[in-house]
Amino acid sequence: MNTPAAALILIIALAAGQQARAQQLPGNKETVEIGLSTDTIAITSGFRGTDLTVFGALDNADPLIQRQGRYDIVVVLEGPERDFVVRRKDRFFGIWVNAESVSFQHIPASYSLASTRNLQDIATPKIFGQLSLGVNNIFYEPIPDGFGSSESLKEFTKELPRLKLKQRLYNQRPGDVQFLSSTLFRATLSLPANVPVGKHIARAYLFRNGEFLRESSTSLNIVKAGLEFRIYRAANQYSLLYGLFAVFLAVVTGWMGRLVFRKD
Repeated sequence: MNTPAAALILIIALAAGQQARAQQLPGNKETVEIGLSTDTIAITSGFRGTDLTVFGALDNADPLIQRQGRYDIVVVLEGPERDFVVRRKDRFFGIWVNAESVSFQHIPASYSLASTRNLQDIATPKIFGQLSLGVNNIFYEPIPDGFGSSESLKEFTKELPRLKLKQRLYNQRPGDVQFLSSTLFRATLSLPANVPVGKHIARAYLFRNGEFLRESSTSLNIVKAGLEFRIYRAANQYSLLYGLFAVFLAVVTGWMGRLVFRKD
């Protein structure tokens, strides 16, 4: 199924589900649901990054608040957790070398955020801090005994998101969540060319008048594909046979080169 058709079906399904729940549960508070335009992205050697579309719907929304435009949505896609080392370079005898470093654990390898407006216009910094929502609010957990002092930890913690932003693994796009109707919305998230493979989690946060209400989540798998991935998988799954084939190929290549370039 192509992407536009899948997206259309997803919108219709979300709208139908939203209407049914509104009829069955009229007394419930607002909730939010999301779905992805695709649940798997295959990365080949020619991958140059892409945009991921997230569709969502509000349930049991207040019509008055809808008309006043006081609902806000923040959508986040977090990559798999990895360890990350931040190093500082110092000049030693005229040569730049790695000096002090701090190791962090359970850090999202990638982080993409889209929102209806600028975060400061949606809620207070305290709320975003409690939700760990936003590049500067992620909890960067250091490995115990992996740093010299609290001052150095504070310095390196500030440096980590800057490095991730520079690598384009972290990004924030205010205004890239748009309401298609009073209850349906669409978010566009940016995936860079160096996006890590693995299981990614998409989350949608619903706010009303600056108050956090609900959260919904779903998953996305990013996998390698193509010839390079098949060779990589063969090398890991059949290491002995792969090694023997590599030796055989080297011998044959050398023998053929000798035949071609030998001097009579």
